[in-house]
Amino acid sequence: MNFTQRNRFFSFSVTLLCSLTLFLTDSLFAAAGVVDYQALAEEYKQMPVETNQISGWPQGPAVSAKSAILMDADSGAILYAKNIHEHLYPASTTKILTAYLARQYSDMDEMVEYSEEAVNSIVWWDDSNIGIRAGESITMEQSLYGLLVGSGNECANAIGEHISSSIDGFVDLMNETAAKLGCVDSHFVTTNGKHDENHYTSAYDLATIGRAFFADELLCRMSSTPDYVIPQSDTLSRELIPFTKNKLLPGKQYAYEYLVGSKTGYTDVARQNLVSCAQKDGMKLICVVMSEESPTQFTDTIDLFNYGFNSFVSLPVADYDTTYSVKGNQSFLAENPIFGDNAPILAMAADSRVIIPADASFEDLDSQLDYDSAADGQIAVVRYSYLGQFVGSAPICFQESDSSFDFNAVPVSTETTATEKEEEDAASSSRDGRVVFLNVKKILAITGVAAAVLILLLILRQAFYDRRMLKRRRAIMRRHREKKDEIVHFDKYTTPYE
Repeated sequence: MNFTQRNRFFSFSVTLLCSLTLFLTDSLFAAAGVVDYQALAEEYKQMPVETNQISGWPQGPAVSAKSAILMDADSGAILYAKNIHEHLYPASTTKILTAYLARQYSDMDEMVEYSEEAVNSIVWWDDSNIGIRAGESITMEQSLYGLLVGSGNECANAIGEHISSSIDGFVDLMNETAAKLGCVDSHFVTTNGKHDENHYTSAYDLATIGRAFFADELLCRMSSTPDYVIPQSDTLSRELIPFTKNKLLPGKQYAYEYLVGSKTGYTDVARQNLVSCAQKDGMKLICVVMSEESPTQFTDTIDLFNYGFNSFVSLPVADYDTTYSVKGNQSFLAENPIFGDNAPILAMAADSRVIIPADASFEDLDSQLDYDSAADGQIAVVRYSYLGQFVGSAPICFQESDSSFDFNAVPVSTETTATEKEEEDAASSSRDGRVVFLNVKKILAITGVAAAVLILLLILRQAFYDRRMLKRRRAIMRRHREKKDEIVHFDKYTTPYE
């Protein structure tokens, strides 16, 4: 066999071996029940989008994520919803909650020690890590960069131990905090999102946590950083350089110019997850996609952001709702000025906004007063909806007024002509002021408490006065008795002149 024949035989043998290997591999995968994720992604793409089924609502893109949501960061209004409450595995997107808690319960210059349990509970060749060793320490700020840029699982563990003294204690805090933030589908078991069948959440809950996370400027900056250097120090044996695999960030393949921050997550079971925030034209939106295949988690996120920014507008409520009125027996209107002061007693919060479809107007919205959800310092909350979808709210608060009334001023006649009345009504409808409304039940309750306090003060004052008068009368009577005794004593021992 010459050289050429040997080469042909070798090539044939290699080709046959490769073909046989592929055949056996496919057979084994099929026998093992290996999932065809690309086919599954196509199946997910055909799933219905709930918001697309609302007549008149802007139609959103079809995405290959099993679950996806686009939420307004300020109001919590949902602009796009696809299977948003299914329990799914979050993988490393769990770390946005861990990072949020670190900001709530620690200072950035605190030293975080990495224990044996925090470091050695991860599998180095499989788990995401930044390479820190047991017994070493770095600051909380450096730990957060390791967590959000390098997605270090050991960073999440060490942060949890630092805050709650144990990983289990921190997990309890995670679940308590998630519930307080408004999560309804979550149960957390780990600090970092390592796969566990009992560790799950939903696109809705991740967006809800994202509202708190992306409200923090430092966390936004950290989660939009491509790489970060942690220098060698007395407590760190070598320099560490965490870097991100997030392709939405600046300089990456799918860099998005309006991005505020973003966090990836992946396990073999969870597949690709992505939580992101972007801001443009006064709108700050949060996008979550879960159970995707790379790279569509990035392209679908961009498509959803573009859909939101192109299809909706954000409006300041105080500039539009100038004629809000309340009907019903629980409230009354206070339209007339008292003592010449026509400033509103109550006013809408100036920073309140609603987010509505671009082809809709503020007049198309329905509004409802909600007294039960009013927070401290608020009288009520006006909740706005469009086509039955919540689009924002505006709290009603007491309005501080520095106006005064001059009681020495010359009275002005309140009589007006018909023409003056029409002009006044027209001006009233156009001026930047809101009809003031009060809750009668609350006012009566407050008035009752104030009256009770006043009556109690009057009773105490009268009792104090009566006590003083009683003491004074007793003192006078005592002096009279003493004086009388002195006279009797004098008459008894003194002989009168004859």
